[in-house]
Amino acid sequence: MIPLSHPSHNVNSGMIPVSLHPRPAEPADREQIADLLYFEGRVHRHLDWHTALDWLGSPHFWTLDDHGRVVAALACPQDPPGIAWLRLFAFHSQLSGPEAWAPLWEAVRGEISQTEGALVAAIAIKPWLPNILVNSGFAQTQSIVLLEWTLSFLEPCAAPSGVVIRPMRPTDLPAVAQTDAAAFDPLWRNSLGTLEKAFSQAIIATVAEDAGRVIGYQISTGNRSGGHLARLGVRKEAQGRGIGSALVSDFAHRLSSRGLLRITVNTQADNLASLSLYKKMGFVRTGEEYPVFVYQ
Repeated sequence: MIPLSHPSHNVNSGMIPVSLHPRPAEPADREQIADLLYFEGRVHRHLDWHTALDWLGSPHFWTLDDHGRVVAALACPQDPPGIAWLRLFAFHSQLSGPEAWAPLWEAVRGEISQTEGALVAAIAIKPWLPNILVNSGFAQTQSIVLLEWTLSFLEPCAAPSGVVIRPMRPTDLPAVAQTDAAAFDPLWRNSLGTLEKAFSQAIIATVAEDAGRVIGYQISTGNRSGGHLARLGVRKEAQGRGIGSALVSDFAHRLSSRGLLRITVNTQADNLASLSLYKKMGFVRTGEEYPVFVYQ
């Protein structure tokens, strides 16, 4: 959590131009922020189902203004409450990363500190981002790794006795959100709103049900070559029964019936249970790895 008296961290090696003014983003900034996203080379976007502009109007979304022109934007909205992922950081080529970051981060950090505080985290997909984060007091806590599975033949993996795997319905989403909260540590939980967004974009979404109770689920997206297992969760008390394997196997068979024969998935490098499950089912690491940073 961000303490109220945490000292500032200055990442700017020089003076910030006096014409640059940090201010909260407004709906009227949408077009200029979109220009940053699509026309500038230094853009960080968080990996989830939201677009960066979905968060416009949320707390902790700031812009850097230069005489009425938006030259940088930073967004760390809390979702779920208490967890503020770095959803967006983009800046104009006339600025260096530290020049754009320093005033925006100080504004966002101060705003979060004035409320109840939050854990701020970032997945550094871009190679220029880690140094900026480290110089601001972020620490790397783990990494995200990518695995893939090319389906040539798949031995069916049946669900445990009494467990039924079926397509997810919109009415399942509150129970899915409860399952998500029971399956993941706070940093990696998804809110009901985010899960609704994920479900709306899914190519295949299923739940594992035991005696009418949702105890596991998966939500996957599609692409030209196959599918991406975007979310797989099993309640902690139900883990170890083969439910995760059954959900993945069911998803793979549904995907292959559409003629799609490749699956990708992300997981934490220190999530040994997930890595063991995916390895057992034939997934292999691609070599892609992205560090996760947290501001304590």
